[in-house]
This record gives sequence, structure tokens and C-alpha cells, in this order.
Amino acid sequence: MQYVSTRGRAPALNFSAVTLTGLAADGGLYLPERWPTFAPDQIAAMRGLPYAALAQKVMQPFVGTCLSADRLGELCEQAYARFAHKAVTPLVQLDQRDWLLELFHGPTLAFKDVALQLLGLLFEEFLAREGGRLTIVGATSGDTGSAAIDAVAGRENVEIFMLHPKGRVSDVQRVQMTTVRAPNVHNIAIEGSFDDAQAIVKRIFAEESVTARHRIGAVNSINWARLMAQVVYYFAAALQLGAPDRRAAFSVPTGNFGDVFAGHVAARMGLPIEKLVVATNVNDILHRALSNGDYSAGDVTPTASPSMDIQVSSNFERLLFDVGGRDGAALAEQMRGFDASRAMQLTDGQRTGAGERIVSVRADADQMSLAMRRAWEESGELIDPHTAIGLHAARCVDLPPGVPMVTLATAHPAKFRDPVEQATGLRPGLPTRVGDLFAREERYDVLPGTYEAVRDYIMDHAA
Repeated sequence: MQYVSTRGRAPALNFSAVTLTGLAADGGLYLPERWPTFAPDQIAAMRGLPYAALAQKVMQPFVGTCLSADRLGELCEQAYARFAHKAVTPLVQLDQRDWLLELFHGPTLAFKDVALQLLGLLFEEFLAREGGRLTIVGATSGDTGSAAIDAVAGRENVEIFMLHPKGRVSDVQRVQMTTVRAPNVHNIAIEGSFDDAQAIVKRIFAEESVTARHRIGAVNSINWARLMAQVVYYFAAALQLGAPDRRAAFSVPTGNFGDVFAGHVAARMGLPIEKLVVATNVNDILHRALSNGDYSAGDVTPTASPSMDIQVSSNFERLLFDVGGRDGAALAEQMRGFDASRAMQLTDGQRTGAGERIVSVRADADQMSLAMRRAWEESGELIDPHTAIGLHAARCVDLPPGVPMVTLATAHPAKFRDPVEQATGLRPGLPTRVGDLFAREERYDVLPGTYEAVRDYIMDHAA
């Protein structure tokens, strides 16, 4: 399996190289040159597999010869052994139609663990073969940072610099990052938004003075291996609900578009998905783009769902490439225009291709709170604000009779204690497995939200 850039000019890479590379040299994002597919009987044969075994089956076509089936299976077993629930990503029924897919049973209580626990092992595996080092530079709106840090803390030949927007993540999200004392972990709070942090990270990948001295790697969802691992739980949920003989729909709380794009990949592979619902908060660039083709960025509005407080969604580029004819040169020109003006119109082909399976719904603060309250009062489930936006969106979409709707529960409610308590009157407690987070000493540096400040910090501190 070879991987190509969405902008058409970077060299094709195999799976191990694309895992260690992250962003393509031409500024694009890597995708498989073709989508592997499973026939219905092959999907049916996956029923009843333990999660790690299912992960190996789903991911093996993407890995190719870079890992044997046995070795990939061993890494999956190791990655998911730390999850608190034996099912790894269990389904919970809310009512006759609606289900929650709980993705927060990993070590940092968020869906990012499902991919990043594996990604940390892949880094270590591939670096050991090459004898090199990797300097990871990432940006987080909350959950990616803690999950990535947990996955690589203390690992050999890996160092991580994680940027978060100061004051715009929850207290639990911040402390999960900043109390990790491993010497290969560097936390940076920038004065600015997540979009500012993400733009800085992309420039780091493109600057030769940095890349000539350090091999820069990615843990954000610009890294293909992370998205690949997220495809698995769509298969896990759909199989439990009757796939391939029964279709299912998924509502996905969406910020950087990686999680919902993983659902798009699952459908491309043959999983029978009726609808993918892109659920956004008031930072609704994706809703506007999918509804009327208007992909124009405005100012970020801070909300109680900070992981969705994003205006520029990196992975949306992958969708536009895939549904718009896979024309890298045309997309590169389109993205250059967006970078210059912060606005663009989707082409007719992009809108038509996206609309075949994807719809979008926007939720405001009141609708989010109502969804949290209803989930508790009607089903006895405490959910976090991001999941609540997904559940609100799920209930706004009509489906054919008999098609279940699965909302991705992306974070444990205790990561967002204040808004959950305001909506339900209950303050969720942290699971005992995360320990005494707030008794630990924090360590992070505050920098201006400028590229030069962050670049110089990394050059001064990287091994």
C-alpha cells in the first residue's frame, strides 16, 4: 500500500514512512492511493472478534508489508490492554433508535486514546528499525494533547512538544498534560486559539531550518495512522448492530474532521453506513460548508465544548480530495486560495460527493445543555458537552425505519465537570484509574502565539 498527498506533489510513501512523516512535504495530507474493500461475507466473518483482533483485520490492508499480521496483532493487544472496559469501545442503548459508542475508557478518558495508544507503539517499532529519533510537534484543543503525551511519555527516541491554547481547555484536560513529568515531554501554552496553534505546527513541518536538524512527526489527526485506528470502532459498532445485513448511522461531534473522516473511510471499505452526521457547535464552518458550500473562517468563539472550537478543520482537505476527483493540483490551488483569503467555495463535485452520505447539524449552548439533561433524565446517562452536541444532532436527522443511530461519546463527562453539573445538577467524579491529578505539580511554559516564539523554543529545547 502506497500513500499519496492531497496536493499531488509529495513523493508516495509506504505505511511506516507515512506514520513517521505526518504532514506531506507539499503541505498536503497523506491518503492511501486506493481504498481497500471488504466484501459482505468478509465483514460478517468479523462478528464476535475481540477488539484487538478486529483492529488487526481492519487495519492490515493499510499496513501492507510494513508489519506482519502477527506483529500488528501483538501491537493491538498491547495498545488496548490499558483500557478499563474489556470491550474497549462498548455500545450503550439510550432508546429504541439511539445508542452511545463509549470511546472514553482509555487512560486519558477520551476517544483519542483509541488511536494514540497504538500510534505510540508504531513510532517505537519503526524508529527501532531505523535507529533514528522523532521530534513530535502537535497542537491540541484538549484531548489530543493528554492522549499523545500518555502514549509517548518515557518512550525511547521520541520527544514531544504539545501546544494548547492558554485558558481554552478544561482544567482536567490541562492537568492531564501538564503533570506528566517525563523528560521527553514539553508542554506549551500559547496566547491564542487552537487554530493559531495548528497553523504554527503546520509551518514547523514546512520550515527547512527545523526539518534539517530534527525529524518532525505528527500526532494530530494529520497523521494517517491515527485516522486508520479510528476506522476500527465504526466496524465494531456496526457489527454489533447487525452489519453487514443492517445499515447504521453515526453522529460525530466534530472539530478537526478526523473522527468523521474515519467513518467515511469505513464506508469506502464496504461498511454499510446510512448517514454520517457532522455535529458542530457555534463554530460552524463545517456546517456552513456542507450545507451551502461556504468554507470561510471567522473568529473562534470559546464554548463549553472546547475540542470543537475550531475554524480551520485540517482533515476536511482529505474529504475534498477524495470526493472531488482526487485532483491534487486542483486542490492545492484551492487550498492556496483559502490560505490567502481564509475563505473558499466548495466545487459542485465536492458538494455532491460529500452529500451522498454526510449531513451536518449545528447546536448552540442551550441545545447542548438540553441534550445533556435529557440523556440523564430519560436514560440515566451522564454525557459530556461534545457528546451532547452529537446527540442533539442525531435526534435532528430522519432515518429509514429500523436504522440505528450511534452517537460517538468522545469524552468522559468528568473531563468537563462544570457544564455537566450546570446542565444536570450532578458533578461527575473522575474515575479512580486516573489517580490524584489535582494533587500533582504542573509544568508548562507560556509563549506568545507567534510562529517565531514557538519555533525558537523547540530549537532550544529539542534533544
